[in-house]
Amino acid sequence: MRLTPRDTKYFDLLADLAQHLVRGSSLLAELLGADRAGREKLADEMHEVEHLADDATHSIMRRLNQTFVTPFDREDISGLASALDDCMDEMDEAAELIVLYKVEGLPDRVSEQVQVLQRCAELTAEAMPRLRSMDKLADYWVEVNRLENQADKLHRKLLAQLFDDFAGDPVLLMKLKEIVEVLENAADSFEKVANMVETIALKES
Repeated sequence: MRLTPRDTKYFDLLADLAQHLVRGSSLLAELLGADRAGREKLADEMHEVEHLADDATHSIMRRLNQTFVTPFDREDISGLASALDDCMDEMDEAAELIVLYKVEGLPDRVSEQVQVLQRCAELTAEAMPRLRSMDKLADYWVEVNRLENQADKLHRKLLAQLFDDFAGDPVLLMKLKEIVEVLENAADSFEKVANMVETIALKES
């Protein structure tokens, strides 16, 4: 029996933070198909969502400093919030690079990369509320790990394609390679979140 009630607001805060990832990944997908003016507008919207995600992360950190009893280890709550925020930061960085580098056409596999990120974001947003009961989370981390493996394969194929198609334009090659790398980092970050959820669930079981 607990002598002090646990602060369960964290579950709502983590769920809210994950919803920002869903919005961010959708904006990134829209941005790929937009013209230059549209991309700039969507990148601005992405920055706003990134700021909201930062605010949500800071809310969690402030609450940790004010709460004596947490629903699970405070280090795990802090790490999970930071990892979720990293996903948003990397998607925002990718959007910013596409606009700053004025890349007109992106290889089709870039869109496939973003589709993987969208699915990871949706799964993550669905999983966060289930931390409250630690119920039915295994399917989530297994699927995100599968998606990250898919993202790795896409990344390798994209790199090979870039060096084949743009070897004669090293500046464009460098720009595209950086965008592709940032998108791969975002997939890695989603996997990190899933792995952290698995660790938390195992601790609490």
